[in-house]
Amino acid sequence: MNTHLLNAISPIDGRYADKCAELRPLFSERGLIRQRVRVEALWLKALAAESGIVELRGLPAEALTVLEALAAGLTEADAVEVKRIERETNHDVKAVEYFVKSRLDAVPAWRSRREFVHFACTSEDINNLSYALMLKEARDQVLLPRLDALIARLKTLAHANADVPMMSRTHGQPATPTTLGKEIANFVYRLQRQRLRFSAVTIEGKINGAVGNFNAHQVAYPQVDWPMLGARFVESLGLTWNPYTTQIEPHDWNAEYFDTLARVNTILIDLCRDFWGYISLGYFRQRVVAGEVGSSTMPHKVNPIDFENGEGNLGLANALLRFLADKLPISRWQRDLTDSTVLRNVGVAASHSLIAWRSIERGLERVDVDRERLAADLDANWELLAEPIQTVMRRFGVENAYEQLKSLTRGQRIDATALRSFIAGLAIPDEAKKALLELSPATYTGVAARLAREV
Repeated sequence: MNTHLLNAISPIDGRYADKCAELRPLFSERGLIRQRVRVEALWLKALAAESGIVELRGLPAEALTVLEALAAGLTEADAVEVKRIERETNHDVKAVEYFVKSRLDAVPAWRSRREFVHFACTSEDINNLSYALMLKEARDQVLLPRLDALIARLKTLAHANADVPMMSRTHGQPATPTTLGKEIANFVYRLQRQRLRFSAVTIEGKINGAVGNFNAHQVAYPQVDWPMLGARFVESLGLTWNPYTTQIEPHDWNAEYFDTLARVNTILIDLCRDFWGYISLGYFRQRVVAGEVGSSTMPHKVNPIDFENGEGNLGLANALLRFLADKLPISRWQRDLTDSTVLRNVGVAASHSLIAWRSIERGLERVDVDRERLAADLDANWELLAEPIQTVMRRFGVENAYEQLKSLTRGQRIDATALRSFIAGLAIPDEAKKALLELSPATYTGVAARLAREV
C-alpha cells in the first residue's frame, strides 16, 4: 500500500482508492485543470476560425497546432505549474489563462495576439464547460459501462434461476410463490429503465459572457453572430447549447443527471437489502474465501459484508447526489459563488456510487443458491395454496369461497393432506378439482419463470 493512502482523509483516496481509480483522472484537481485548459485552447481556436475576427486571420499552421496540443492533454508538470500560478493569482481560472498564454509565447504568431486567450469570457464560461465534460466522460467512459456490467451479471443470475421456485414474503409473512429468477429480473428491468434515462440526460453548456448576453463580445465585434458562434463551439465539444443563462449555466441538467444516478442507487439499495435478507434466510450461501475472517470473535461467521458495504456507500452517494440536485439550480440573481465549492464534490458522489456497484458485483460473485432451503420453505407452507383454491371456487360460484379458506388457513399451518382433503370435498368440476389436487407450493408460480427468462 502506498503510504499516502494511509494519510488520506477521504476513504475515496485511501481505503477505497483502487475501487474508483478510473474516476481520479476525470474528477481530480488535475482532471479539472485539464478540461479548463482544453476549453481555453479550443475557444481560442474557434475564434481564429471566425472570419469576422480580423486580428486572428492568417495564422500559420504552427499557431493552431500548439492549441491542439494544449487541448489534447495536460502533463502532471503542467498541472503543477497551473497551481503555482494560482498561488500568486488566488484565482484558479485566471491561473489557467496565464498558463495558456505562457505556452503560446513560444510561437511568434501568438505573441501579439495573446490577449485573445480567455477573450470575452467569464470564469463560468470555462468552468461550466469543464464540469460538463468531466461529468460526460465519467458517465460515458466509466459509470455506464460499470452499470452495464452489473445489469448483465444480474440478468445472467435471473436467467439461471428462472425456474427455481421461491416463497414470497409480503409484510415479512409467507405469500404467493414466485421464482428466484423472477425476483432478480425485477431489479434488472428497473435498472435498465433508469440506465436509459441516465444515458439520455442532455449535458448542456454555455459560453456567453458575464451575464449571458454576449455584452462585451458585441461591443468588440458587432458584425459577428456570437450566439451562433457560441452554439457551434459548445456543440463541437459534444455538448448541447443552452442559449438562456445568467452568468452561470443554470445547472438544471446537472439536477437531472444526479437525480437519475440517485434513482439507480435507490434501486440498488433495495437490491442490497433483499439479497441480505435472502442470505439471512439461507436462500443463498456465501462462498468461503481462504484467509478471510468474518468476525473478530466468532470464527464461524461469513457475513454479507459486500451488500452491507454497497448499501452504506449508496446511501452516502445519494445524500450528496440529492443535495447537488437540489442546490445547484439555485443561484441568487445573476450569480453567487455557492455552486463553486459544491461542484468540487461531484466526483465524490460518483465515486461512492462506483465503490458501491463494485461491492454489489463482488457480493453477487460469491453467492450460491441453496435450492434445498428454498424447497423446504415452500413445502412447509401449503397454506399458500389458499389463494388459487378460493379463486377457482369463485369461478364456479361456490358461496363464501374466500371465507371458507380464511377459516381453514388464516394464522395456522396446513399440510398437504389436510388441504387435499378440503379440495376433494369441493362441489366443482372434476377437471378443476384434479388441477388443484396436482398443485403444490413449488408449482404455483404463475408465469414467473417466463418473465425471468424474457428480461
